[in-house]
Amino acid sequence: MREHRPAMLTAEEAAALHPSPPVTESKIQRLRVLAEHENPKIRESVASSYNTPDDLFLKLANDPDAGVRGCVAKNEATPCDILRMLSDDRSETVRGWVAVNYFVPADVMEKLAGDASRTVRSLVKWKSQLVEAV
Repeated sequence: MREHRPAMLTAEEAAALHPSPPVTESKIQRLRVLAEHENPKIRESVASSYNTPDDLFLKLANDPDAGVRGCVAKNEATPCDILRMLSDDRSETVRGWVAVNYFVPADVMEKLAGDASRTVRSLVKWKSQLVEAV
């Protein structure tokens, strides 16, 4: 029976078999158009894209919708300066997403460790325990 089971691929093997299409100027242009959309869910999709240009991350980090700002905060492609800015966001949910972003700078984590929100402080503690376990 074991010889009939499907072969498991590593993430690298799967990526090699199914490469992402190249990022083109038209793709970036579409992101720019969609970043202006009235529907915040559409703007969230732009904020979640790894291909979003830095200037759009900055624009979306100032979006009136906390969901859009949260998507910027959790995106691992977001520049550190923008994560630093979002660590002062009025929404504890956005600050929480900053805290769990893998690429957030150490000084921001130290700042969030003293956040007014117990939830944000708990996320910082949880993330630091993960780091210690590795």
